[in-house]
Amino acid sequence: MGNLVKAGIFGVCIGDALGVPVEFRSREQLKRSPVTAMRSMGTHHQPAGTWSDDGSLTLCLADSLCKGYDPEDMALKFLQWYNAEIWTPHGRVFDIGIATSQAIHRIGKGTFPTLCGGNSEFDNGNGSLMRILPLAFYIKNLPIGKRFDTVKDVSSITHGHIRSVLACFIYLELVLELLKGKDKWEAYRTMQHTVREFLDHHPICSQNEMDKFHRILEVKVGNYEVDPLYILQESEISSSGYVLHSLEASLWCFLNSESYSEAVLKAVNLGEDTDTTGAITGGLAGIYYGFEAIPEEWVEVLAKKEDIENLCIKLEEKLMR
Repeated sequence: MGNLVKAGIFGVCIGDALGVPVEFRSREQLKRSPVTAMRSMGTHHQPAGTWSDDGSLTLCLADSLCKGYDPEDMALKFLQWYNAEIWTPHGRVFDIGIATSQAIHRIGKGTFPTLCGGNSEFDNGNGSLMRILPLAFYIKNLPIGKRFDTVKDVSSITHGHIRSVLACFIYLELVLELLKGKDKWEAYRTMQHTVREFLDHHPICSQNEMDKFHRILEVKVGNYEVDPLYILQESEISSSGYVLHSLEASLWCFLNSESYSEAVLKAVNLGEDTDTTGAITGGLAGIYYGFEAIPEEWVEVLAKKEDIENLCIKLEEKLMR
């Protein structure tokens, strides 16, 4: 299937770039004028192929992992991006979430990296989930307890609440199954089993927190059975910036599509937080379908594509060989 690092990271950046011009548009607006290709201008007045903070922070994390695992270096890279020194598509930052902005402010003040992310229930935006994908290549051979602890630390640089951590963990456990070349349904079932078993044996969160993920993990809540996520109608899927909505929407789009382009266009056309739903879905679909499955005309217009390609080569050599 070729280079999995390149497939995943380009998958994120292109899904992000497809969503940037229509961020905050409603689902109804996008039904009238759906995204079918790369657009320019729109919400943020950016040229076609421009990724946002999702792509930038994914690239910062990948860049840091090229030197090894070091949360202090990751945090520093996020700060450098915020100051428009590294990994912006066109030399300036035009989009950033509130929680991420507050966390980066703490990084700048010298707070220990894994304590920078907010940890109240109101700090559960999708800002750590949107950038977490490169970590899969680092944790792939670690035992599950160590995988969880690593994901927790890397999420907590910007998002420290257990719900955000769990969302990242679930997402990466699915990515790890896809990296093994499994069929997507087999990968999804294995992820569900692995995560449920881990949560049953490691009391890392309350039952109430586990229950939040019932549609994804297909666990009973109280006495009633839940419908599995993938059979739900589009109207039952939310696409806001809340981490649980973003994870559900991305899994739903991935499981209910047959190609990279179908998955990311489905994600973007859900509306609202279009760039992030596109990015999270794009990471899964990129790894599953391979880099060659991403439409060439989308790759061609992607901002700084040579820089991204060089970064992917470095990360591949560091973590995959």
